[in-house]
Amino acid sequence: MKRSYLFIPFVGAALALTSLQSPAQSTKAKPAVQATEKVDREYAMEATMLGYFSKDGARNPTLKANKGDRVRITITNGEQMTHDISLEKLGLKSKSINDKGASTSITFTADKSDVYYCSVPGHRAAGMVGNFEVVEGALTTATVAGQVPMKNGKPLNLNFETGTLADWTATGDAFTNPLVDQDPSPVHDKEMHIGFDGKYFLTSGGTVNYKQTGTLTSVPFTVTQPFAAFKVSGGALQDTRVELVQAGTDKVIFHSTGQGRATLQPVVVDLTPYQNQEIFIRIIDNETGISQIPYIPNDKLAHINFDDFQFYASRPNFPNELNQKDIIILPPLDPVLHAGLSGIEAAKVMTLPKGFKITLAAAEPDVVKPICFTLDPRGRLWVVEGHTYPVPAPEGQGRDRILILEDTNGDGTLDSRKVFAEGLNLVSGIEVGMGGVWLGAAPYLLFIPTDFKTDKPLGPPQKMLDGWGTDDTHEVLNSLRWGPDGWLYGTHGVFTHSNVGKPGAPDSERTKLNAGVWRFHPTTQKFELFSEGTSNPWGLDFNDYGHAFVTACVIPHMYNMIQGGRYFRQAGKHFNPYTYDDIKTHADHVHWVGERGPHAGNFRSASAGGGHAHSGAMIYLGGDSWPKEYRNDIFMNNINGAKLNNDHPVRAGSGYMVTHKPDFLTMNDSWSQWLNMKYDPSGSVWAIDWYDKNQCHSPNPDVHNKTMGRIFKITNENDKWVQVDLSKASDMELVKYQLNANEWYVRQARTLLQERGPNKKVHKALKEILAKNPDPTRKLRALWALHVTKGLSEKELTDLLADESDYVRSWAIQLLTENKNVSPETLKRFAALAQNDNSALVRLYLTSAMLRLDPAQRWDVMDALVQKVQDKDDHNLPLMVWYASEPLAAIDMKRALAMAQKSKLPKQLAYTIQRIGAIGTDDAKKLLKELNDRVGKLDHSHENHEIQELIAKVLEE
Repeated sequence: MKRSYLFIPFVGAALALTSLQSPAQSTKAKPAVQATEKVDREYAMEATMLGYFSKDGARNPTLKANKGDRVRITITNGEQMTHDISLEKLGLKSKSINDKGASTSITFTADKSDVYYCSVPGHRAAGMVGNFEVVEGALTTATVAGQVPMKNGKPLNLNFETGTLADWTATGDAFTNPLVDQDPSPVHDKEMHIGFDGKYFLTSGGTVNYKQTGTLTSVPFTVTQPFAAFKVSGGALQDTRVELVQAGTDKVIFHSTGQGRATLQPVVVDLTPYQNQEIFIRIIDNETGISQIPYIPNDKLAHINFDDFQFYASRPNFPNELNQKDIIILPPLDPVLHAGLSGIEAAKVMTLPKGFKITLAAAEPDVVKPICFTLDPRGRLWVVEGHTYPVPAPEGQGRDRILILEDTNGDGTLDSRKVFAEGLNLVSGIEVGMGGVWLGAAPYLLFIPTDFKTDKPLGPPQKMLDGWGTDDTHEVLNSLRWGPDGWLYGTHGVFTHSNVGKPGAPDSERTKLNAGVWRFHPTTQKFELFSEGTSNPWGLDFNDYGHAFVTACVIPHMYNMIQGGRYFRQAGKHFNPYTYDDIKTHADHVHWVGERGPHAGNFRSASAGGGHAHSGAMIYLGGDSWPKEYRNDIFMNNINGAKLNNDHPVRAGSGYMVTHKPDFLTMNDSWSQWLNMKYDPSGSVWAIDWYDKNQCHSPNPDVHNKTMGRIFKITNENDKWVQVDLSKASDMELVKYQLNANEWYVRQARTLLQERGPNKKVHKALKEILAKNPDPTRKLRALWALHVTKGLSEKELTDLLADESDYVRSWAIQLLTENKNVSPETLKRFAALAQNDNSALVRLYLTSAMLRLDPAQRWDVMDALVQKVQDKDDHNLPLMVWYASEPLAAIDMKRALAMAQKSKLPKQLAYTIQRIGAIGTDDAKKLLKELNDRVGKLDHSHENHEIQELIAKVLEE
């Protein structure tokens, strides 16, 4: 496999190609001994994301040794990816290997049973884990002998040792010349090990003739023993399988595929219910393996290998038995019907729900490589053409440009086109407002002051921030969007490392970040990391309540981003080494097939939504013309599946649970690569399409087509085109727009009010809405508009802590801590809320607020929050509470430990013990020893035993 980053410029981040460890692993792992000494037991396995495989095909085999044996485990990389092998209890870790064919090993003395696994983040969860057992006596046991089924007193040719297809009937061409007597096989790739017994095995084509299809059916025979076994390998595909069929009824009583490897493995079948009945074997290969997707090679494992069907008097045990639970059976390749269409043809072949239509608004050569876009107060599209990507140009030699496109007559065509700016370099995000145009263009965040009456820049781009990384140019800063609080928000990928600050600022005044959500204030020019984690988010939006969501790639795709939150990472370590654990996906599903990671079902995931590479995020709030069920749903493009996925967030505890609704749109075109979608003043949706045969990011610019690009418009039959210019609206008209059903008006009007500055009449009208409107979303809109126009005092915000809506109370908390400082009176109100408020959402916002305050101010609030037993199973709060309380251990270990002992939240005490242990002073050790003594005098519960074990481990380290 060639080294590559997966999926679309800026979308699907690759699995790490460098050695990565979690914080816990990096402190515990001991360097592996690369021994040349004599060993008693030697094991060799191939390492892939699907697991560790022994030569006989066993996945994650149980490795055995006698106590005291010297054992060496060697792994060889089966793919171009980072892997290692570690022992959990022994704390032993091999060096990491990256290249396919590279090897590494660990050597140790067998003392007790253990678990071996890959320590690269996410790989153990993907299936790279197995058992090492210390046993007494012999390490292997003999398998009982089998018996070939008989018919009319003669053994049947179910092991093909006659060298013919006697006793079998073939259809199609897959079994024309199916018998092979060599290993390596002449019809398989030369490095494949088949491992058959006897003279022959059967294949439906191998990797040479895999395109052929057909079936092979045996004669019926009587079940004379309770168990049977046969050997199988080949594709883990639903149309390459072995079936056992009840004769007479044609009922399939058992079936098995291979597991996507060539080595034959035994499959055991319990036939007890069918003894003395007739069955037959049917071997099916209806899979051609031919890819309909231009950049995906044919699947050479679209065949099946079979051998040696036998009966057994008792259940046989094989060390390399193929267990059904280890097989992820993949459906056929997604039927993407088209590729390389014109813009008009591409729109015609798309499939939408009833009542919707899609039209081509613009296409090459009028727009080429649209990489990001936004809408202005007139509903016009500001589109960046990404000509420079994927290689940054030398300073001053960029080729990106910004177009202003407009539909002047409502026919869905962008018939007006202006060039706003040219010569820009690696632009990946755009937003308009607050006096100009904002651009993410690593290594800079740029601002172009603009005369919007003439649509001309008022000067050259200004470098507001620098230090943005370009390590991986599809993971740079992106998805710029105004937040409800008046900050400019954006996202950033995991394999690009940035150190952001004002130009010329020293490291002490900069912020390190990779994966996460950041924000920049346009007037105070403060920069912050809002939340950290995920993978390569290329989509950010806010719902009706101002809650942020991002879409991610490779890892699970959906996250409700909480201020101060730390989320599951595709790779690398959290910046705070005492994080210990992170918040996982808020979705109850993934968009790929199977349980062994996102790549396993690439382009075979239609039922799940298409695959693992996502781009864009639009929470639809476009008004009343679309059916109500779409409001607050989040839409994202699924690059692998050429589908617009539709997910539905539902309030759950302090946050959300997100479910998958039917996909909204199918492009039916494998070149389609929508990067983002946004709704307009009519409630219709615009989408930009980076139309390209290649979906994989590559630093080689020649891989990407440089001449194509499209913009589409989705409309509902109820949409009514309007032509507006909110920049001409009066202040009071902008206030009234805060009540509009279409959030486009709300956001544009709020940004204009923010730009115009404080206004007493505006404040009075907004406070009227805040006080009297019964709808919490309208209250929030008034609250946000008051905040961005500096219309609220701390007292007024503090008074809102008693509002009947927990959404309003929550946002009052966030806005009170904007400047990372509150009055003693407000802090007392926070403590009272922590004790008495019945809303988990409020408690979540209190926790976020504490993360913004000096740790010494957090004690009373955190003391109350850790004791909320109702939050013990909440998706977010146990970890958020830990993040906020963790620094307290460095201030007062004894007080922090006492607080943790009162906690009703899982892991609070365990994490506090670890944190105190990390301080490492004599006082810290003494405190933990005293705790250990106290716990030892309590009842011998499992919980107390775990505490003592943890303390012993921490003290040892």
